[in-house]
Amino acid sequence: MAPNRVTLIALTALAPVSWGTTYAVTTEFLPADRPLFTGLMRALPAGLLLLALARVLPRGAWWGKATVLGALNIGAFFPLLFLSAYRLPGGMAAAVGSIAPLCVVGLSALLLGQRPTVRTLLTGTVAAFGVSLVVLKAAGALDPLGVLAALASIASMSTGTVLTQRWGRPEGVGPLALTGWQLTAGGLLIAPLALLVEGAPPALDGPAIGGYLYLALVNTAVAYWLWFRGIGRLTATQVTFLGPLSPLTAAVIGWAALGEALTPWQLVGMTLAFGATVAGQLTPAPRRKAPERGEPERKASRHRDVMACRPSAAPPASSGMADRDARPRHPSNPR
Repeated sequence: MAPNRVTLIALTALAPVSWGTTYAVTTEFLPADRPLFTGLMRALPAGLLLLALARVLPRGAWWGKATVLGALNIGAFFPLLFLSAYRLPGGMAAAVGSIAPLCVVGLSALLLGQRPTVRTLLTGTVAAFGVSLVVLKAAGALDPLGVLAALASIASMSTGTVLTQRWGRPEGVGPLALTGWQLTAGGLLIAPLALLVEGAPPALDGPAIGGYLYLALVNTAVAYWLWFRGIGRLTATQVTFLGPLSPLTAAVIGWAALGEALTPWQLVGMTLAFGATVAGQLTPAPRRKAPERGEPERKASRHRDVMACRPSAAPPASSGMADRDARPRHPSNPR
């Protein structure tokens, strides 16, 4: 794997690593029971900031495309993600979300014409199993609405990821502007929903303001810029296989900063999930086309023909008879 490609993958991986800190920041610093307001504060300020930096607005059909991508990747994904997290116990939302790589593999086959390989399917299965070992704990009955919300969030983000690669970017538009379009569109879609469901914004103290600033700037603006930049340069399958780094990061932060214990099974799951993430970045070497029968002989014959027809740099002087004998004859074509 080329060094530049390794650097690109590492930078893209910083996005899910950053998202893995969301749970700790939300539970330790932000107001409780405000998932829509939190989603709004993540998306809209970050989108407006990136728009101000890029100074590029969509044109023509890209107004519609940016709205669709913003709805799938942000506007629908954030509320569904928070709804599933609030209604499902013991990391079940993260466990359900771990099937996202398999969803992207299927959608890539449908929308991008990328045929899934056995290795890719096996890697996705191992990643989902590993994440499940990390996040699942003993819990009571599952909430059907929470499960549906988790599945819908996966479908939304997976579709947005594949469409982002399918549509690419307009000529002359960088990933900064594309990210700003999507975050702004998604935030504008969340705003009326947050006002209707949760009412007026809550009062914020110092830690909450700091938490929202971190979520908007680092966790969203920078992270989504790196994410969409990676989608533009890697395959959608490679990018989505970086997703398991998010629950792995959350588990490590819970152990290191929040005093949560890690069981041996969770360590096994972390090893499996991380190994699947690395395996998901390995692209198979292209197969060399087998030479057709007789091709080496034809190439050798053509080489002899060319060498026979090429005049020498300084032909030696000779007598008439020798000159006629040394005069190059045009070779016959073997075909």
